[in-house]
Amino acid sequence: MKAIKWKVLGKLQNSKTPSNKKEEIVNILLENRGIKKRQEREEFLNPIHPRDLTLEELKVDKTQVEKTIRRIKAAIVNKEKIIVYGDYDADGVSGTAILWEALWGLKADVLPYIPERFSEGYGLNAESVKNLKSKYKNLKLIITVDNGIVARDAVKKAKDIGINVIITDHHEKGEKYPEDAFAVIHTKEIGGAGIAWILSREINKDFALGQLDLAAMGTIADQLPLIGPNRSFAKYGILALRETKRPGLREIYNLASIDPKSIDTYHVNFMIAPRINAMGRLAHAIESLRLLCTKSPTKALELSTLLEKTNRDRQNLVEETVVHAKEKALKTNEKIIILHSDNYHEGIIGLAASRLVEEFYRPSIVLSIKGDIAKASARSVSGFNIIKAIRLVNEYLIDGGGHEMAAGFSIETKNIEIFAKQLIRKSRTLLTESLLQKRLKIDVELELSDVSFDLIDKIKQLEPFGIGNPAPVFMTSNVQVTDARLVGREGKHLKIKVVKGNIALDAIAFGRGDMYSQLGKGSEIDIAYSIEENEWNGTKSIQLKVRDIRFLKRDK
Repeated sequence: MKAIKWKVLGKLQNSKTPSNKKEEIVNILLENRGIKKRQEREEFLNPIHPRDLTLEELKVDKTQVEKTIRRIKAAIVNKEKIIVYGDYDADGVSGTAILWEALWGLKADVLPYIPERFSEGYGLNAESVKNLKSKYKNLKLIITVDNGIVARDAVKKAKDIGINVIITDHHEKGEKYPEDAFAVIHTKEIGGAGIAWILSREINKDFALGQLDLAAMGTIADQLPLIGPNRSFAKYGILALRETKRPGLREIYNLASIDPKSIDTYHVNFMIAPRINAMGRLAHAIESLRLLCTKSPTKALELSTLLEKTNRDRQNLVEETVVHAKEKALKTNEKIIILHSDNYHEGIIGLAASRLVEEFYRPSIVLSIKGDIAKASARSVSGFNIIKAIRLVNEYLIDGGGHEMAAGFSIETKNIEIFAKQLIRKSRTLLTESLLQKRLKIDVELELSDVSFDLIDKIKQLEPFGIGNPAPVFMTSNVQVTDARLVGREGKHLKIKVVKGNIALDAIAFGRGDMYSQLGKGSEIDIAYSIEENEWNGTKSIQLKVRDIRFLKRDK
């Protein structure tokens, strides 16, 4: 694993009382997140409720929203068929469910539509528009969710055959919006589900409040910065997720052994969203949408069981692909990793690319080849805009889109080598050694004696954590390891006990079983960690979640 450079952001000023010290720690955490003024602090600790977010602060064009609502009302009055055309990831599925429910509640003749990844690909496309028109003669309106901002050809095709297209999207636009769109609701301030929720709110505020669970899930799952409006959706939406009455979500909680009262961003990112995403990766995401929308407990159990099985299949495929991809990646010294194979499953190449970034800390592109055409997923490192880099060699692509940290595109197989060569060449000056140095930002150095339940309660004020507002990371220097053992399946994780002075705490290092042979009684280390509260059989304890270790002295 590549060495990580530690950077400590703040420093305690030796507060004389424990209460002052805790307050000082919280102030440092806020300052490290760019929150320095009193008003900023108040807005961060008590974010505005999504119902009160204005279109102006969301950078949404009010005239486009008003135009959209007028068109929807006209479609309802004229009994026109409406298609809500979504995306197959958790953000797109959640947003599609939100908007479909909102229009269905208005008695619209509306159907949700999620493209099938393997035959239709991402986003609105001309062939799918044509097929929908053939199937529904009275189709006069398509509203996209989480896609469409670069679908110029598909929007033109729709207009040519008598369909108005309203685009709602948050991805990077091209040089200009599709000129044949009836209306465009676009902002990068919130995600696809967030925009769908805002449109639902503008249609019926009271109804939309019951959809905050889906808005939060889409926002968190899409790895959006949880600051500003996204923080509002995450904070209040997590409360809604804890109380949700949706049978499908409740069944997922049961299968994943999630206590609803404890749900936070971790559960969404690593337990709920992967199950929602699994269908779109390996089968058809419409089943995930049905799970979210069904009111039948029987149907919810059936669909959640299907998602559970599909997610296990997805996990196995990812592991197989990553093992193969790592072997190939080790053979290249280029600053961008670009791998392709006809054995890579198209549905999981994005996950494989993410794992490569995690392992090698280099932007990574993984391509799945199917005959003459290859589909690609790209993931980046902080500071390197992957979609802008890919657009430097746009002439080799069939289509593509995305944002700074993640992108996807399709390309003719014969062009992969020249594409890779040119992208690597053009990125060399952009990808500095500094960008490729993995860094761990540490909020402040503490003593083990500073770690307490009171501090945990203070830290909880900053939740929910995620991109843009990471869980606080602390460090303590010169601690002694008094016990070390492997835990988990196949001994993948490392459990240690650390001591400094008269304070001893348990710590867990997930995925770092490889360090076990380097540790023993008497090992002295610097430790970087987050603080967790555990509860077992009614007893609460504090545990350090290890982020990294620096060895000072190793036991002989």
